[in-house]
Amino acid sequence: MDHYDSHQTNDYMQPEEDWDRDLLLDPAWEKQQRKTFTAWCNSHLRKAGTQIENIDEDFRDGLKLMLLLEVISGERLPKPERGKMRVHKISNVNKALEFIASKGVKLVSIGAEEIVDGNAKMTLGMIWTIILRFAIQDISVEETSAKEGLLLWCQRKTAPYKNVNIQNFHISWKDGLGFCALIHRHRPELIDYGKLRKDDPYTNLNTAFDVAERFLDIPKMLDAEDIVGTARPDEKAIMTYVSSFYHAFSGAQKAETAANRICKVLAVNQENEQLMEDYERLASDLLEWIRRTIPWLENRAPENTMHAMQQKLEDFRDYRRLHKPPKVQEKCQLEINFNTLQTKLRLSNRPAFMPSEGKMISDINNAWGGLEQAEKGYEEWMLNEIRRMERLDHLAEKFRQKACIHEAWTDGKENMLQKRDYETASLSEIKALLKKHEAFESDLAAHQDRVEQIAAIAQELNELDYYDSPSMNARCQKICDQWDNLGALTQKRREALERTEKLLETIDQLYLEYAKRAAPFNNWMEGAMEDLQDTFIVHTIEEIQGLSTAHEQFKATLPEADKERQAILGIHNEVSKIAQTYHVNMSGTNPYSTISPQEINSKWDHVRQLVPRRDQALMEEHARQQQNERLRKQFAAQANVIGPWIQTKMQEIGRISIEMHGTLEDQLNHLRQYEKSIVNYKPKIDQLEGDHQQIQEALIFDNKHTNYTMEKKTGMLDGEDFRACLISMGYNMGEAEFARIMGIVDPNRLGVVTFQAFIDFMSRETTDTDTADQVMASFKVLAGDKNYITAEELRRELPPDQAEYCIARMAPYMGHDAIPGALDYMSFSTALYGESDL
Repeated sequence: MDHYDSHQTNDYMQPEEDWDRDLLLDPAWEKQQRKTFTAWCNSHLRKAGTQIENIDEDFRDGLKLMLLLEVISGERLPKPERGKMRVHKISNVNKALEFIASKGVKLVSIGAEEIVDGNAKMTLGMIWTIILRFAIQDISVEETSAKEGLLLWCQRKTAPYKNVNIQNFHISWKDGLGFCALIHRHRPELIDYGKLRKDDPYTNLNTAFDVAERFLDIPKMLDAEDIVGTARPDEKAIMTYVSSFYHAFSGAQKAETAANRICKVLAVNQENEQLMEDYERLASDLLEWIRRTIPWLENRAPENTMHAMQQKLEDFRDYRRLHKPPKVQEKCQLEINFNTLQTKLRLSNRPAFMPSEGKMISDINNAWGGLEQAEKGYEEWMLNEIRRMERLDHLAEKFRQKACIHEAWTDGKENMLQKRDYETASLSEIKALLKKHEAFESDLAAHQDRVEQIAAIAQELNELDYYDSPSMNARCQKICDQWDNLGALTQKRREALERTEKLLETIDQLYLEYAKRAAPFNNWMEGAMEDLQDTFIVHTIEEIQGLSTAHEQFKATLPEADKERQAILGIHNEVSKIAQTYHVNMSGTNPYSTISPQEINSKWDHVRQLVPRRDQALMEEHARQQQNERLRKQFAAQANVIGPWIQTKMQEIGRISIEMHGTLEDQLNHLRQYEKSIVNYKPKIDQLEGDHQQIQEALIFDNKHTNYTMEKKTGMLDGEDFRACLISMGYNMGEAEFARIMGIVDPNRLGVVTFQAFIDFMSRETTDTDTADQVMASFKVLAGDKNYITAEELRRELPPDQAEYCIARMAPYMGHDAIPGALDYMSFSTALYGESDL
């Protein structure tokens, strides 16, 4: 403000009078003012690209003083004098003082001469007057201005800080926390206020002054020592410094207020524009929904089924219950938004809103009316259509029920009537099938009425133009066609059953006749096979001749038997011929006989094969008996001569040994003569032995032509002798045990035991035997169940010479669980028996 009333002027001048008195009080204050005012002036002069070094000297020519006032006020002062003379300087200073006075400031006791002469106190008074007018006078806070306004601003801003109490512009600032609080309140990121302490004023003041200079563009106007070292800091210096903080922060605050005002205006505009966009969007969406919905409501295409129509009705109910209510809400909201927007525009002096073409409230109401008209017609049409379909569905359901019942009854009937089960049935089963078929024919006749009812309902639905008539007609036609087919199949089956019954009765008679003749013939063949394969044991020519005679008699009966066989097979062939001619499936067998034609032929062929075999066997046996008879006679002829000779010699040798006549030499010579005689006779005995061998091989056990036999010591025991021998030695001889021992001594199953085999068996039985596995198991015990053994364990468990024997021959154990010095007793045990090679 450029104009002040007298009251304001008096309030304003009061600090100036204080200043006059203060100058006389404390030199420290003068020093603080000089430093502060200089920094304050420079903070403005640097905007013009200059500064002062000495406040007493640098304002004497008035040039920088005028420049300072121009920068502070933003106004142009009269053109300064450029001369160097005193008069020019006084003129310039006066121009400056006049400008200050023009701003409503009364300069008391300050003249241009004192300034030009470098009077320090006058110069400081002048600068303080400028500071008061331009830096402090315009401060206004809550109806309070100037110094009191600045003090109130400081108190308001520092109120949240408990350890700050601003009551004045001197001692309230001594601890530096006031300055820090002002900075933290506006720029909390610049100071970590929580770390500051009230008892550390130097740190607090230096922190505030440094941060203000670096980040807030407030030059350092005092040093911490100036404030801390003075009992009561200079009030003018502090006020000047604090005012810089006010302007630094209030400037930002003004810009913020201006920005807020602009933002507020823009926000109103943006909000209105958003409301307009929302209206346009909502109106478009609602109109589009109506445009899409009306064709759906105007669609009168009937559905085919009641279910589909009920689904249409359900969809319509969902539309009424779920889809339409939100659109009703949207329509109401749209009208409310339109009215709200017009009111807001009118109140904010903006022009009224005009929606796009076709999106007026009246357009929306018209479209909505069309929607509700379509809705009403759609509902009436659906209800009428549902009532009409209910009538048709009742008839259709009746048709379906009767058709389903009939189809369920006929299901499988065609297959049943076409079954060729009679082809494999027996006569009794055919009779049962005929009775069952008669019952079915009665059942078939009973279903005639239902078929006629189904056809009548189908005709009625056709007349009423039922939507599903084509498929219903097809179903009805299928039922009628099937009914006709069932009748034809029923007749065909009856004829087949009756024809088969007659054929099976004929076949049954043939089967019975076959059975009556096949059984005795089969018995005759089995007896014949038994006789033809009967083994015979004969010892004489007479016995074999008797068997041959009987066989010739049997062969004479074969032609008659063959005639009977062919007659029996003829009966079977007649059955097959009937089956083939009339296509009767003969998978069944003759119920009266288990004897098949194949079996008869097979046995007959066997009999015919056995006859020549029997011929051959009898012939061979006849020849063998003739040979045996020749051997008997040959042996008897020699034995009857050699037998008496041996008896004679044996008696003579016996007498020599008993009588002992003559000298020993005579007896020896006599014996040598007998020996020579016997040796010379030996070929005859050998020949006899050969004949005896042939008799033995021919299994001839009797000879009516001689009483002599050959007895020879074979050096073998037969089974019974060996059993007796074992029992005498104390064996408990059951059959199983004897069979085991015979398996050892007679491995070839010859039935005899040689002397050597007997000696070997007895040697084994009387010796305590051992095996590689037993030895290995024993070593494992000594090894404490390990897979290896140590030399120490062997020496501990065995006699010294045997332990060393083992140690010298055992290989090192190579298993994964081995320890140094482990020995492999398993390989050693195996090697003892020669079963493996270490």
